[in-house]
Amino acid sequence: MPLDRSIKKALVVGSGGIRIGQAGEFDYSGSQVLKALKEEGIETILINPNIATIQTDPQLSDHVYLLPINVKYVEEVIKKEKPDGILLSFGGQTALNVGVELKEAGILEKYNVRVLGTPIEAIEATEDRDLFVKAMESSEVKVCKSQAVSSYTDALKAVEEIGFPCMLRVAYTLGGRGSGIVNNMKEFERMAKKGLAQSRINQILIEESIWGWKEIEYEVVRDSEDNCFINCNMENFDPVGIHTGESLVISPSQTLTNEEYQMLRSASIRVIRNLGIIGECNIQYGLDPFSKEFRAIEVNARLSRSSALASKATGYPLAYIAAKLAIGYTLPELKNKITGITTACFEPALDYLVLKFPRWDLIKFQKVDRRLGSQMKSVGEVMAIGRTFEEVLQKAIRMLDIGMKGFVANDLEEIEDINELKYALRNPTDLRVFRIAEAIKRGISIDEIYRLSRVDKWFLHKLKNIIDIERNIESLDLLESPDSEKIYLLERAKRYGFSDGQIGKIMGINTIFVRQLRKKLGIHPYVKRIDTLAAEWPAITNYLYLTYSATEHDIDFQQENNSNLRKVIVLGSGTYRIGASVEFDWGSVNCLWGIKRLGVDQAIMINYNPETVSTDYDVSDKLYFDEISGERVLDICELEKAEGIVVSAGGQIANNLAAKITKYSEFFRKTNLKILGTHGSRIDMAEDRSKFSALLDQLNIKQPQWSALTDKEEALNFAKNVSYPVLVRPSYVLSGAAMRVCYDETTLRDTLDLAASVSREYPIVITKFFTNAREIECDGICDGSNVLIGAIVEHIENAGIHSGDATMTIPPQTVSEDVISVIEENTKKIALALKIRGPFNVQYMIKNGDVYVIECNLRSSRSMPYVSKIRGINLMRLAAEVIMGNKIPERLLDLPYGNYVGIKAPMFSFLRLDKADFRLGVEMASTGEIGIIGEDFQDALIKALEATEMRIPVEGGNVLISVGGEELKKQIIPLAMKLKDMGFTIFATEATALALKNSGIYAVRLYKIHEAGMEPNIMGCLQNGAIDLVINIPMPTTVEEKFATIIEDEYKIRRMAVDYNIPVIINLQLARAIVDAIKDVRKKEVEIKSLNEYHKTLKEIYW
Repeated sequence: MPLDRSIKKALVVGSGGIRIGQAGEFDYSGSQVLKALKEEGIETILINPNIATIQTDPQLSDHVYLLPINVKYVEEVIKKEKPDGILLSFGGQTALNVGVELKEAGILEKYNVRVLGTPIEAIEATEDRDLFVKAMESSEVKVCKSQAVSSYTDALKAVEEIGFPCMLRVAYTLGGRGSGIVNNMKEFERMAKKGLAQSRINQILIEESIWGWKEIEYEVVRDSEDNCFINCNMENFDPVGIHTGESLVISPSQTLTNEEYQMLRSASIRVIRNLGIIGECNIQYGLDPFSKEFRAIEVNARLSRSSALASKATGYPLAYIAAKLAIGYTLPELKNKITGITTACFEPALDYLVLKFPRWDLIKFQKVDRRLGSQMKSVGEVMAIGRTFEEVLQKAIRMLDIGMKGFVANDLEEIEDINELKYALRNPTDLRVFRIAEAIKRGISIDEIYRLSRVDKWFLHKLKNIIDIERNIESLDLLESPDSEKIYLLERAKRYGFSDGQIGKIMGINTIFVRQLRKKLGIHPYVKRIDTLAAEWPAITNYLYLTYSATEHDIDFQQENNSNLRKVIVLGSGTYRIGASVEFDWGSVNCLWGIKRLGVDQAIMINYNPETVSTDYDVSDKLYFDEISGERVLDICELEKAEGIVVSAGGQIANNLAAKITKYSEFFRKTNLKILGTHGSRIDMAEDRSKFSALLDQLNIKQPQWSALTDKEEALNFAKNVSYPVLVRPSYVLSGAAMRVCYDETTLRDTLDLAASVSREYPIVITKFFTNAREIECDGICDGSNVLIGAIVEHIENAGIHSGDATMTIPPQTVSEDVISVIEENTKKIALALKIRGPFNVQYMIKNGDVYVIECNLRSSRSMPYVSKIRGINLMRLAAEVIMGNKIPERLLDLPYGNYVGIKAPMFSFLRLDKADFRLGVEMASTGEIGIIGEDFQDALIKALEATEMRIPVEGGNVLISVGGEELKKQIIPLAMKLKDMGFTIFATEATALALKNSGIYAVRLYKIHEAGMEPNIMGCLQNGAIDLVINIPMPTTVEEKFATIIEDEYKIRRMAVDYNIPVIINLQLARAIVDAIKDVRKKEVEIKSLNEYHKTLKEIYW
């Protein structure tokens, strides 16, 4: 069936801010969809508040709405734009949920909007656990014995019948939220009540546990004519019981027999046909390793994290094809874009191996439970491509950027007690792969490791191979003339994924020496091409990876280099983690596009994150899906002979390589290792805290008192001299890693130990920390002589909250013109002194009218997409032009701000991090962000909070106010008075209630959580939904024993509010802004405008 010509206009629903379980894969899928629709001449509308994404760039769709994704705002967009159809499969769980709600509310029928692709009924059958069971039964696929319940009373009856251990799942949630294996009644009560509160339809599923079975996934595609095929299958390294987002995933599967593979393949085709899915879906199975029994675990009737992985693993553009199927095409009508010959219904064949490895940042959170289970906690992932399992595992571990050399040769504290080690194998944490290495080295048998971990023995034997090679390398002497045996061992080590640095560390020799020797011996990697069909058909793309398990390149570099092609390499952002997310993919892609626009023959991307747009094979002229490490970047540069490398677009990983590349280039006089833009020595001057502080002194620019640390005693003396609090700042780190505000000597000593472990190679600086200071930052571009300041951005929260966790506004709302003038002048001084050619970000704080510099980053920043879209100036396009030697157009230097307000707000994932304390500081904790434009500050702020899924009770309700310390109680009174005047009912604990009463404000007194048995108690009110909003302003961290009970109670209030989906405000400045905004927006009607409409009011758009 050809294209449905009745579809003239389509609405694509995005996924919103990035959070655990729903990350950048939806920027990739959404961008593919918009491209597929525009190719057909369909007018596109996008609703997505994730301002950091490429899909929300104004040129990708006709109308971009930066609005909350809920029924209220989606209906407003439908009413205004009148689309013919809506696509719900490309925005994750967020889009599915709102689609179901739109149908239930009758809105789709009211406005005559068709659901394109997978019908709502199929979505409901996969999300409602009761309907899911029935759908699987009619597909002749077994599921675990289970019961779906909607009340705690029914849950008790169900668990009595099913017994312990059992699995508890939550309907209509993402990333296994609220789910887990339950072993006893105490765990069951806690998880069942939380699960019911977190489900959109108040439904949980209680099912028998199949812990320890293999977990297998199939990606299936189907069109409206019932053609379907398997895109790929994937095998989880970990057994059922560990969420697939927490597990290593291998494609194609390695341990299935052909019979098992075909059995699950046939089941997958039955399921997708029975459900009537049009497009793509992911099906997860549990497979008993000792029989042919299997169970369907779940079906995702949408593009998912696994879909993005499958797309990048096979080179098959699933989102693009699914969009074409949604608008009427069938699979035989569509071409495979990689071969250009075969149709889209050919099943991909792989002659290589792909491994996905999750990235966790659990160390950033206080009190968090690090154990892995059925609820996802990882914040990102990497994908390694190679020819052996050993190779891809070691590559992937290095890609995580957690300081590990690979599977072995790491500085990791061991578990001394052998029984504790066995416990760690049975109860895995984010370190579980390294605990397996430790167990093998300690002599625990493969059989015993399997019994405890249920990781298949095939994988365990492969891991043992790596350890065996490590032992062989330890006895290798490369300083003597290598013989054939030594050369063979070195070649084997490289085929098994050992890096030069890893080999050097094992042998105790320099990394550069290892590199020189292996090159001298003719041991080098080969470039291979991803072609989707295992070289059965010729491929026309340049989707590449490097491996030592080959004998020739798939590209003729000699011919290319003889052609004098202009080549530029852009380093991507690597794995998403807290502090580096989709905004750096936005930066690297827009920079690459800007370079391509200047007429460069080959704009080359290096990146390894399967969730990104930058790792789409058709975004760049060549994509190297490989490590962003010194070794691998040098390998590629030596082959490509590019005119330069861009390190300033992809964030901290790329930026950190600048000094190493510059040093290597100068040492070996390598002309093809030129860093384009700002020189590596200048990047080092900004990143090295000590050098940058010295520069500010030379420029006579104010900064907090500081000292470079040489020992602990010097730091302690500095703190005494300037008086506490002080701030410890390591160099070359991202998201404030190991940065701490210290209020006393004990905390300072502990922090210095942590900072030294995180920033071993670079200096640590200690500065005076100012309380009650304002924070400002600005993004800019410098061409060496002209400086364009993209925007002055004001933080709503005071300094002390990491900029990535701060709520921001453009233009500033409370900053004087005099202060803005000082910031502009100092920014230009710094940019010119550092001889910047490219992007930069400077952060300031304001105390008593004085302006102090906090730091300067010579790279794309987290806020750059936000600034670019609010101002209508694509800063990374401009950065690309400057990096390539052009000047900033003079007309752009002083463009006025638009007559509107843009708010950027953080997206947190504490709901998924069991026991983690929801409190903020100088180390970043948010996983994503959203950006909203409003007619004024109050309008934009309320919309922004809604977009982060914080349900602010604008029309009134019950507010719990809990603040620690007498000073904070005084400061909260004006805010409480405003709430009272607006009709809110205030609840408070004894001391706060008394303070409010003395100011004429009545508050319902609640007993504290530790006062168990006393009613009314905070715990009961939070659990039964009596509280609509919590304002909990924590005391500064202190070790004083007398505050221990208060601090623990504060933590429990915040944690319970998070667990029961109650909005929590933990910052006084933000609380004041929100209360004022509530009062203002009550008087207004809902008004929406697209980003494109706001841009039309600007003097000039530069995109």
